[in-house]
Amino acid sequence: MVGTMGRRAVLRGTMGLVLAGPLAARGETVRADRIVVLKAQRQLLLYRGAGLLRSYPIALGGSPVGPKRRLGDERTPEGSYLIDGRNAESPYYLALHVSYPNDDDVARAKEDGVDPGGDICVHGLPAGFERLDPRRFDKDWTRGCIAVSDRAIAEIWDRVDDGTPIDIRA
Repeated sequence: MVGTMGRRAVLRGTMGLVLAGPLAARGETVRADRIVVLKAQRQLLLYRGAGLLRSYPIALGGSPVGPKRRLGDERTPEGSYLIDGRNAESPYYLALHVSYPNDDDVARAKEDGVDPGGDICVHGLPAGFERLDPRRFDKDWTRGCIAVSDRAIAEIWDRVDDGTPIDIRA
């Protein structure tokens, strides 16, 4: 589906975060080498080595306390994962796919006799909310994903490669 969302992805994907110093002089975008999500603080943090590049407010699944255990529980996973794909044509503005479920999640779900679920992403907002860029989200509303503003996901999209570790903490 190529349309406004795809065009917007190309245009919005040109935003850049540059740090002071030699990289800024060359106009290069600083790449993140890991993502940390702090569920209780409702923050997504981008790091390069030990240095914090940026933090963003997030919204989580509608039932955010505790780790994801099964399909439909509206919980955001907790644990160590990877960004393993991206979707510029998602129903939400830009989506970075999280490698949930991992082997431990699958084993736990099998033990409990449930489907662990999947399709967990870091994504922007649905159409119609493009101008929203909150300092914090007042409500958790996803089905288990990690939502940020469209401006934030455009920056994250540009700074994060597939294979980047994402650590989701309680």
